[in-house]
Amino acid sequence: MASWTSSQFLYEETKPWGIQFLERFKRSGRLSFKQYQALVFILTFVAYIAFHAARKPNSIVKGTLSASTIKGGWAPFDGPDGTALLGQIDLAFLSIYAVGMFVAGHLGDRLDLRTFLTIGMIGTGLFTALFGVAFWADFHSFYYFLAIQVMAGWFQSIGWPCVVAVLGNWFDKKRRGMIMGVWSAHTSLGNITGSLIASGLLRYGWGWSFLGPSLLMTFLGIVVYLFLPVNPPTVEAERDGTEIDSTMRLGDTITESFLESRMSTGFDRKAIGFMAAWRIPGVAPFAFCLFFTKLVSYTFLYWLPFYVSHNMIGGEYLSEETSGNLSTLFDVGGVVGGVLAGYISDQLDGRAITAAGSIYLAIPALFLYRVFGHISMTINVILMFTSGVFVNGPFALITTAVSADLGTHKSLKGNARALATVTAIIDGTGSVGAAIGPVLTGYISAISWDAVFYMLMTAAFISGLLLTKLIIAEVKAILFGSEDEVASSSSPATRAPIDVLL
Repeated sequence: MASWTSSQFLYEETKPWGIQFLERFKRSGRLSFKQYQALVFILTFVAYIAFHAARKPNSIVKGTLSASTIKGGWAPFDGPDGTALLGQIDLAFLSIYAVGMFVAGHLGDRLDLRTFLTIGMIGTGLFTALFGVAFWADFHSFYYFLAIQVMAGWFQSIGWPCVVAVLGNWFDKKRRGMIMGVWSAHTSLGNITGSLIASGLLRYGWGWSFLGPSLLMTFLGIVVYLFLPVNPPTVEAERDGTEIDSTMRLGDTITESFLESRMSTGFDRKAIGFMAAWRIPGVAPFAFCLFFTKLVSYTFLYWLPFYVSHNMIGGEYLSEETSGNLSTLFDVGGVVGGVLAGYISDQLDGRAITAAGSIYLAIPALFLYRVFGHISMTINVILMFTSGVFVNGPFALITTAVSADLGTHKSLKGNARALATVTAIIDGTGSVGAAIGPVLTGYISAISWDAVFYMLMTAAFISGLLLTKLIIAEVKAILFGSEDEVASSSSPATRAPIDVLL
């Protein structure tokens, strides 16, 4: 067994100590395959709730740090360029997060995912807390906040490739859209959890808004290290033969017999290269689609509480705490949108059709929210919820089921060492857009919030257009047969529409 002093600590996948402890209470001496699946689902779910909860304090305390509050804000954000400086802080975090995603994905297919994920969680908890320490230490240096966000962005980037890779190792493709649609609710639930914790603690001082989520993250990081099984061979999990999905097409999952032996699973193969992962059909268009989708989603993540508190609803302004709590309805809509997108994509067998359809519906939803959201609280709630459904639905679908599908694409010929890299490419590219959106909003909002919403609607439109060729391929597959039959036809556009974009 690897230890903290072993050179194999980050490389050798071993059975977690917590699972060894649990097995002592089992008559059979081991957990069943379904129990392992449930454990993986729950642990990765709560882990990413904590990751997103740790991102929310920044948006919740924006109003407190800026000059718009009665207490006068917090230097250096209390000047006329306060919102621009806050935008730069967001940009620093998200830029490092985007770059770190590519690095973390590359490493994730080569290291022990459980240990790597634990490092990301504990590091995130540490630097989230250090941002709040400035409140008690009376720090006012812009570069202190900048440095903290840079480090927080790096440790945050470790999380996503790891959790998607682990989940993809345990769940096959047939119901992956629905399963991951439910699982993707962690994004919105994390935002809600972070908003409620940060808003609730804000009354005691803005530093507490960071300390709460950081403690949650650190605790769950320890739990993950003790209990998370990375893949079936690591814990010698065996699936009953009757459970294997006989309807799966060869190549859709890691292997048809998936768990017969370590050699047949593909977990011991050499990880694919970064450029090879880009050449997997479908990776590039979905990655660039997520660039614009995440630009819209993360603009709401970082600026919605600020927007709500600075725009009248029903003829009055809301407090910062109330605005933070109200903004969670966008994430509640995201939970519904993620589940619906996963379910519909499974039924249609069309990820691109579902994602693009939701993205296009987000455009009128955003327009209506901006134009009519101020009329009354009821209308604002309905339109905010609706916007969350259509904005976060495709975001959740692409970052979960689509990433897992492409990470186990049949062109990989059973190699399971691609999931983290593919996930990192898609979400890393999306994170570049996530970095651009909030910082642009910091500057554009000083001129006009109408301009901000026009920017978001334009980004959503471009995002949908990028999936056009994939939509055509999926429609032809639905109308004329399987994807393999479509790919074998003589028309170049029909044969490999995805490759045109590569």
